[in-house]
Formats: sequence, C-alpha cells, structure tokens
Amino acid sequence: MERKDFLRNGMGILGLASIVPMLNACGKDNDTTSTDTDTTTGTDTEGGSCTVTDTETDGPYPLYKSRGSSIQRVDITDGKTGLPLSITITVRNVKDSCNVVNNARVDIWHCDKDGYYSGYSNTGYLGTQDNSALVFCRGLQYSDSNGQVKFTSVYPGWYTGRVTHIHAQIYVDSSLKLTTQIAFPDAINTAVYKTSLYSAHGQNSMTNAQDNIIMDSLDNELATLTANTTTGGYDLTHTIYISA
Repeated sequence: MERKDFLRNGMGILGLASIVPMLNACGKDNDTTSTDTDTTTGTDTEGGSCTVTDTETDGPYPLYKSRGSSIQRVDITDGKTGLPLSITITVRNVKDSCNVVNNARVDIWHCDKDGYYSGYSNTGYLGTQDNSALVFCRGLQYSDSNGQVKFTSVYPGWYTGRVTHIHAQIYVDSSLKLTTQIAFPDAINTAVYKTSLYSAHGQNSMTNAQDNIIMDSLDNELATLTANTTTGGYDLTHTIYISA
C-alpha cells in the first residue's frame, strides 16, 4: 500500500482526532530513538538465524507518559473481553552469540478486540471512544534468566490500514535498543475474527503481505501461535533479536 493510500484509508476510520498519531504510523522505520542499528548476522544457540529484528514505527498510539508502575504487570487486559492470549517473548543479543538477555525491559502495547487503543481518543467502527485515561493492553516486564517475559492479554482486533499486530520496545540498562512490531498468522486472524466476540467488526481485508509496515519484515516479525485448549484462546511465542 502506498503511503498516500494508507493515509487516505486510515483517516476515514480514525477521524480528525487521530491525525497526528496516524502520521507517525505512515512510514516504515521512522522511529529515531533506537540507539543501535547493527545488523550482525550469525547463528543462535538453538541453531536458528541470528539477525537483529527489524525496526518499526512506534505509532500510531505510543503511550510514553504511562510507563512505570501502572503498566509493570503480567495481566494487561484491564477487564477487556476477547479470546485469551498468552504472550511469551524471548530477547536475544546478536552481539553475544545470540545468547538470551537477562533483565531487559520489554514494553508492549496493542489495540483491544474492537481496534481501539488506550491512552487516546479513538474513532473506529463503534464511534469515538475517549480512552485517554486508560492503559488497557499495555504492559512492561523485565526478562528473566531465560531472557523471557510473559503477558496475559486478549487477541488484538484491527483498524483500517493495518493488519493485526503488537508493538514492542526493548531497553537494556535504560537504553532503548529496538522498537519493533509482532505480526500474527493470516489464517489465525481470519479464524478469530469469525468468532462471536469479534464478528461484529468483521474481517480485515488486509493481509500481512499487503501491510505497509509488516510486508518486508514478516520473516522476523511473525509470531508463532498455538491453540490453547484450556483457555479457548492462543499461546503466542516470539523471539526478538537486539544488538546490545
């Protein structure tokens, strides 16, 4: 999708109140706060490719003002309904033979099942919602000795101009090392959006291959999802590679 088309399609659903944040989301790799651009490639300890994960925009709805104790938590649902999503993210360092990173801060945020973000006034298919005082679907954790953080959330919905995704930022010693996004398999998105909790919004016509941000980095941003028969939702696992 061309940048001008993304703007035109996105403005219709997000409304004038979202013009500024949407401009942040138009281009790829426009976040300038990441401190490392090293693209070292090697082999990790599990035998896989070891390349720094692509940098992506932090828009359209970053929420820096909320960071701290209010979102340092595992459960980030804040009462939002949706299919349960268990998230496990592993952080590895390409400058250290792709070993896991202990005590890395991992911040994530995503929209709710209807495509709305906390921290902003959003205009979507349900009209305008003022979520500026809320922090649902936002959280941060510090990686354990296995380089992992875990979150409990709901499967994200979608909004015009984007496929389903999660935003993530990785900090080491308070220094931002990477701003990226996590993509979901198209087939699972389709299946989820057919369920009763999501069907009112309908299917997203955009796929990962058509998304202006995901399309050229899907190989290192696509998460692995497996059905969880206990919760009725999904377990998401994903590895993010940084240069630290």
